[in-house]
Amino acid sequence: MKFVPFCLLGFLLSGSTAPAAVTDDVYELGPDSQRHPGVPQGKIIGPASLPSSLFTNTTRNYWVYVPAQYDPAKPACLMIFEDGHAYVGTNGDFRIPYVFDNLIYRREMPVTIAVFVNPGHHPGEPEPTDADWGDGTGNRRLEYNALDDKYARFTIDELMPVITRQYNISPDPENHAIAGASSGAICAFTVAWQRPDQFRKVISSIGSFTAIMGGDAYPDIIRTNEAKPIRVFLEDGLNDNRGVGRAGSAYSPGRDWHGQNIRMVEALTAKKYDVNYVWGLGTHSHKQAGAIMPEMLRWLWRDYPRNDNPQDASNRSFFVPADTSSPAANPPAATSPR
Repeated sequence: MKFVPFCLLGFLLSGSTAPAAVTDDVYELGPDSQRHPGVPQGKIIGPASLPSSLFTNTTRNYWVYVPAQYDPAKPACLMIFEDGHAYVGTNGDFRIPYVFDNLIYRREMPVTIAVFVNPGHHPGEPEPTDADWGDGTGNRRLEYNALDDKYARFTIDELMPVITRQYNISPDPENHAIAGASSGAICAFTVAWQRPDQFRKVISSIGSFTAIMGGDAYPDIIRTNEAKPIRVFLEDGLNDNRGVGRAGSAYSPGRDWHGQNIRMVEALTAKKYDVNYVWGLGTHSHKQAGAIMPEMLRWLWRDYPRNDNPQDASNRSFFVPADTSSPAANPPAATSPR
């Protein structure tokens, strides 16, 4: 299953993303990324602050999305988004709360708790924002680009226990997904690569599988290791950073974002991973990924179990909470960052 996206252009920027070019204006979010009357809305809880003993002397903000259909008596799926501030808002490129609202309502993905977590920062450093973020801010470069298991341990041993104390989360790794963009994408893949016993589903957009901290070795690492039970969707643009700096400078394959994403797909395919991808004409921008995010999520969760009984229509109707006045369906809301 391959998707054919619109084309787009944008500015080049290593590590983070830049404002979109005028040509991006035609690359619009679809109806699945908009709010619709009658669709039950989940709640955004946060921001809250989380310290880390693994990344010493750092804290980071995180938000939690709770679907309107969440029932504490039934285990929910879990999806974590790196650079959470970029995903949690409802006026940005991704608008994940609206996307989840619509897809869960139409039973196109399971009831899923979403966690939007920022990279850490040290005292005196600002929390990343949509206007100022990337590998030059806080602890992002070290947390997200390293190929070791340190960030996976942070996710599993420090972040997830906070979430599982508050919500009924399925322990099945097939019900755990993780996503990110740029350095957040290689981070998401590394968490699943290091700990497939906890995470089996990954969305990578404009992934930095490049020579920042050795990430350009990933295709070779994948080819020389036994395949892991990971499902991966990769998105990138042909005009992502292409390993060419100023005019006249030598081409650097390890700094070619799109070339490295192609190599990732080739390696994953060779090892028979469950992999899908979309290559557009985009640059290092969120525009393409935001526009196709609903399709990426449908593909990622395409086989979640449902009782398809021809004599029982309960799974063939819109998913509306049984009691929208209950505390479970309406947890206390906090102010969204947008």
